[in-house]
Amino acid sequence: MTDLPVVRQATRADVPRLAATLAAAYPDYRWTSWALPEDGRTQRLSRWAELWGGLVPVLAGTAWVTDDVNAAAAWVAPDAGEHAADLQAVIDRDLPRVFGARQPVVLASERLGALGRPEEPHWWLHAVGTRPSARHQGLGAAVLQPVIERCDADGVPAAATVYTSTVVRWLQRSGFAVTHSTRTAVDHELPIWTLVRQPKRS
Repeated sequence: MTDLPVVRQATRADVPRLAATLAAAYPDYRWTSWALPEDGRTQRLSRWAELWGGLVPVLAGTAWVTDDVNAAAAWVAPDAGEHAADLQAVIDRDLPRVFGARQPVVLASERLGALGRPEEPHWWLHAVGTRPSARHQGLGAAVLQPVIERCDADGVPAAATVYTSTVVRWLQRSGFAVTHSTRTAVDHELPIWTLVRQPKRS
């Protein structure tokens, strides 16, 4: 019998490895080549992972990792407030650096994906990934569990926007269901699915 992976809340010390894990997980994700300009794409992805996948959720207490940080999930909580002024300044500075000329269409597409989100407060899955060498061991599903269990306990939905049917099917195994589908803004190049998981009542 395989031991269940140890999952814990990420700490500030985990940010470099957490970011490296997400950066390693995302190069073959269709969103990456669509959203990030080709020039400096590796560096852009690393900064995206460090800031939005690592630092922002870790400071908010909404990132979970396996104990070896081979898998990570970054969420936005239902009661998330404004970022601290210094962190917001970094986001405002780095957002154009990460997305470059793609920033308007990326942000417009995110707004389209948000149309399927629940109206009531909910947990929002911002990023989840597993290092390629550690895939197919259930680690991705494991790092989702702390928030899924909390959603069930609190009676709160969870939601996510994804860009491939493979990820849709993967989230469906954790109880998510498609609530909205469209295509990316302007270029219509990628499909967008928004999925919602309703809490299970005990």
